[in-house]
Amino acid sequence: MTSATGSGPQGDADARPHRIVVLALDGLLPFELGIPHRIFGRPKDDRGRPLYEVVTCSVRPPGAVETDADFAVHVSHGPEALATADTVIVPASYELGPVYDEGVLTDELAAALTHLRPGTRLASICTGVYVLAAAGLLDGRPVTTHWAEAERLQRLFPQVEVDPDVLFIDDGDVLTSAGVAAGIDLCLHMVRRDHGAAVANDVARRTVVPPHREGGQAQYIARPVPDPQQASTTTARAWALGRLHEPIQLRDMAAQESMSVRTFTRRFREETGVSPGQWLAQQRVERARHLLESTDRSVDQVARDAGFGTAQSMRQHLQAALGVTPTAYRRTFRAENTTTATRET
Repeated sequence: MTSATGSGPQGDADARPHRIVVLALDGLLPFELGIPHRIFGRPKDDRGRPLYEVVTCSVRPPGAVETDADFAVHVSHGPEALATADTVIVPASYELGPVYDEGVLTDELAAALTHLRPGTRLASICTGVYVLAAAGLLDGRPVTTHWAEAERLQRLFPQVEVDPDVLFIDDGDVLTSAGVAAGIDLCLHMVRRDHGAAVANDVARRTVVPPHREGGQAQYIARPVPDPQQASTTTARAWALGRLHEPIQLRDMAAQESMSVRTFTRRFREETGVSPGQWLAQQRVERARHLLESTDRSVDQVARDAGFGTAQSMRQHLQAALGVTPTAYRRTFRAENTTTATRET
């Protein structure tokens, strides 16, 4: 999975908002249709101007689009809107017809997709990935979808590299996600990639959702809600978050829950989908991002405050997680310059 900085909204303070076009197909899930509008409709620059413009289009002229519920939605834009998009998002649909059954586009959908401009960023939520795959836009790329669809997707499109275990995959100009909540994770990730952690975290707070889940986190956790008769690992996580700047040993985290290391490690993975070590690295990367964006502390000081110890260690972790150096990340995402996103090469 590639990540965090890539093509996105660019330009000076007077640039137009980045245009997100959401493709609404018959049989769509209303919840997933609403995710891009909710997430991308929130971010604003330091002058209160929207960073994104979100519009919805159909493959037909403006009119009703059927949903999987007992109501339709009226869509005010036809397929021509795709030609105006900086990013196109395809949410899930339960009525994809030959796209889902045979892996081929309908004439109507194929005609609509001809409006896509070269370089348009593409994203899918859940089974929306079938549309991009049928259009030949995912050949040779790593993608994901809802775990229950992964095997079928791989069988129908053997030229696509399907990972059934992750929440979302960022492959630069193409991003795919699992269903429902993972669609929120993906959209927040795109905001974070475009404008930095501070903007994405503000959107998450306003939407009352977790600010960040790594794309590589497991989709399906065996025990997503801990058995009330069993101890949780929340106390240990809170304890660790309060001292990320210090060395933290696994045995010390386990001691917070009065568990053996083996039991704690198993319980931690069951509850979070990742190991304690992976979780700590993720939290330290997040702390470093926040400090790089919001303070003038030196890279060495940020490394110490985030718990990496040395600038070299932090550099390696940020390169692995984000694909950029600390200096490049700071240059791109300083709070006073959140309206500009550039790609580090």
